[in-house]
Amino acid sequence: MYLGMIVLLMVILPIGSIAAEMVIHGGSLIVLAGKWLVFWAVGIRLILAGCRQTINPAFTAQKIFEIKDPAALVIVQELGFANLSIGLLGILSIFERGWVVPAAVVGGLFYGLAGFKHLLKGDRNKIENIAMISDLFIFLVLAAYLAAMQWA
Repeated sequence: MYLGMIVLLMVILPIGSIAAEMVIHGGSLIVLAGKWLVFWAVGIRLILAGCRQTINPAFTAQKIFEIKDPAALVIVQELGFANLSIGLLGILSIFERGWVVPAAVVGGLFYGLAGFKHLLKGDRNKIENIAMISDLFIFLVLAAYLAAMQWA
């Protein structure tokens, strides 16, 4: 379920949205890629993660980080608040074109730092490996988008 949601939000829905908008309205592939990657991978994914971490912090604490201490739940909820905030910026960027690049910077930095932290940890479970790979993947994709925007 977790892997399916990641693939849907970070690959299938962005590609589908880019393709649909290209067919219907046309436009620059780079601009559309940034718009839809930020919306789905930063906005929707982080809103969903933030909701889950706020409402059910045990999933992140126990399933991803393998922390059983109930005291960790408060920290995971605060991570959820950060994810909600970044996710909201990503969602709102669909309505305000000038917010796409800032949302890509903030979301990309968050994913890059989180992915790098997972990588350094070493001993990871399957879910944490999925989180690490997806975090580093979207970081690299958003970094490529931001670099391409410098020449667009």
